[in-house]
Amino acid sequence: MTIASPQSRRTFLVGAAALAITGCTTTRYAEPVAPAEPQVSPSVPAAYSAQPYEPYAVPAVDPSKVPPQFWRQQVSYPTNERVGTIVVDTSRFFLHLVQENGMAMRYGVGVGRQGFSWSGRAEVRYKKEWPTWTPPEEMIAREPELEQYSAANGGMPPGPMNPLGARALYIFQDGRDTLYRIHGSPEYWSIGSAVSSGCVRLIQQDVIDLYSRVTPGASIVVI
Repeated sequence: MTIASPQSRRTFLVGAAALAITGCTTTRYAEPVAPAEPQVSPSVPAAYSAQPYEPYAVPAVDPSKVPPQFWRQQVSYPTNERVGTIVVDTSRFFLHLVQENGMAMRYGVGVGRQGFSWSGRAEVRYKKEWPTWTPPEEMIAREPELEQYSAANGGMPPGPMNPLGARALYIFQDGRDTLYRIHGSPEYWSIGSAVSSGCVRLIQQDVIDLYSRVTPGASIVVI
């Protein structure tokens, strides 16, 4: 399958401008009261078990609270994109990491709310474990309590409450930071929804897995 650049979507620069205003914050969604209970393969709980060797606690995920199509899995994915390319399908809430022999590792994601989505092609310039989060000045102007996390104050330290979670991939286009991130989130029940202010969020265990597979300089395509 060839990934074409959609003409009807916003460009990265439009998305970057929106993100400069909003940052990678999210709307807090309550955990579902009565989640569906799909049949869970024995391999799924193992993939989403607690991560005791991380610097900060990463609790286990209850897979029954995530629709089965959004569980991490290897799938058939014929494409002309190079091995190692990340393809984010914002309409279906999937992230595919292209692998050899027509396969891909697929992850469920949460994407930007209406008005903060974007599309295009860029690259993963670098990646960080347990990154610091720095809200943009425009956000601080709206929410003065975030001043303590400004760039001048060193940002929000890593940890369970940090909006970027356990890992973050930093996306650049034409040498410029788009302010767009692929990052982790403890709110795993929100996967498959438009919840963030432009960034792509994954389950913590999934972003840890993705991080281990992605090389800086990898291409990323958002459709």
